[in-house]
Amino acid sequence: MQLRFYSSARHLYRNILKPRTPIPATAKPPCDIFINHRGTDTKKTIAGLLDDHFFRMGLRPFLDSKNMKPGDRLFEKIDPAIRGCKIGVAIFSPNYCDSYFCLHELALLIESKKRVIPIFCDVKPSQLQVVDYGTSSAEQLERFSWALEEAKYTVGLTFDTLTGDWSHFLNTATDAVIKNLVELEAENSCKKSKYIVQARRERR
Repeated sequence: MQLRFYSSARHLYRNILKPRTPIPATAKPPCDIFINHRGTDTKKTIAGLLDDHFFRMGLRPFLDSKNMKPGDRLFEKIDPAIRGCKIGVAIFSPNYCDSYFCLHELALLIESKKRVIPIFCDVKPSQLQVVDYGTSSAEQLERFSWALEEAKYTVGLTFDTLTGDWSHFLNTATDAVIKNLVELEAENSCKKSKYIVQARRERR
């Protein structure tokens, strides 16, 4: 079963998702998946393992601790990565909502109309709520709350780090990401086809 999954995933990537034109050596490759997470909760566990698993499958994930170096300015690297990614993976954990950066990334993903796959790690959706610590404006709190509600009512995955099957979870999460990437590719191809047909008609 696991071998069949790997074979299927690699086939989809090579034949559908892999860039059809080579990326110049001087250009930074695009990001397929932006991993939104609370570092203190998940960097060394679920976020780090997903990043490594996606990379091994031939995908291009963005994880701040792996894609950024000392001296990089956070918003100058993270915001473009979010706007340029195809899919966001939001890993919700017990301390996720305590982070301004997590909530900002989530809001930007949804504002940019990216598909977001929620992963509820050691936390239930009902336990997630934005708390006013007096460091964010009313507009920011409203923005964060709206984004959080949008994510909470999106079908996602759940995982318990103490009792869960890590191997099965990593495969399931990767499968969900690849299926969404394939759907996006199909939608984009359809839009391009319609645009070409329309352009041809307008030239007649």
